[in-house]
Amino acid sequence: MDLKIKDVAELLNVSETTIRRWLSDGKIPAYRLNHQYRFSRIEIENWMMSCKVEQEKHLSFSKPEQIYPLKNDGQETSSSRSGTQQFGLYRALNKGDVFLDIPGDTKEEVIKNTIAKVAERLSFDAEVVSELFLDRERLMPTALNNGIAIPHSRDFILKGHASDIVVVVFPKKPIEYGALDGKPVHSMFFLFSSDDKKHLHLLAKIAHLSSNQESLRMLEKKPSKEVFLDFLKEWEIKLRT
Repeated sequence: MDLKIKDVAELLNVSETTIRRWLSDGKIPAYRLNHQYRFSRIEIENWMMSCKVEQEKHLSFSKPEQIYPLKNDGQETSSSRSGTQQFGLYRALNKGDVFLDIPGDTKEEVIKNTIAKVAERLSFDAEVVSELFLDRERLMPTALNNGIAIPHSRDFILKGHASDIVVVVFPKKPIEYGALDGKPVHSMFFLFSSDDKKHLHLLAKIAHLSSNQESLRMLEKKPSKEVFLDFLKEWEIKLRT
């Protein structure tokens, strides 16, 4: 699916002016079609995950240009976007689950063990879906900084469903993942997608969550689903959506 400037601005929760500035500065990948900018979903996905690393290093983005900045005091939000996006991560996890101490010495083993655990519930072939997730890892590791990873596939596992599903996994022990900061991964957000926009929207939110110190402290505690849902609800309220 080709995305337009308006689509990307909404997904990343920034203004269209900011997107145009990034285009002018060469900060965001795009191509031209009939003199209009278009964006590839997989390129935006990879860019989005990598640019969160750059934000943490304070190299590329000023504070007003960051993906998912916190809302300003007194800022009003549109009811439509609040209803469809503000609690997107909360809703996806509510439909998913939190798994503690998933065994595995490698990311491949943890991914396979997790997929096997959710396959029956989501009515898919565990072997096929595991291979789709691992194929995405071979293309580019889905690890962010600070011990967080977002395993997902390039295909929409839940195509035709009304919503995406997120399953949070805490491996039995931290695993090497190929993260740019070299840290082993202790928390994994498995994303089962239904379409482009929901997929990218959740990736952006999880990437932002991974750079939030309060969120990292919560994840280190390996919270239950109920506790983490309560935390996410309050965290998403703070986002400028």
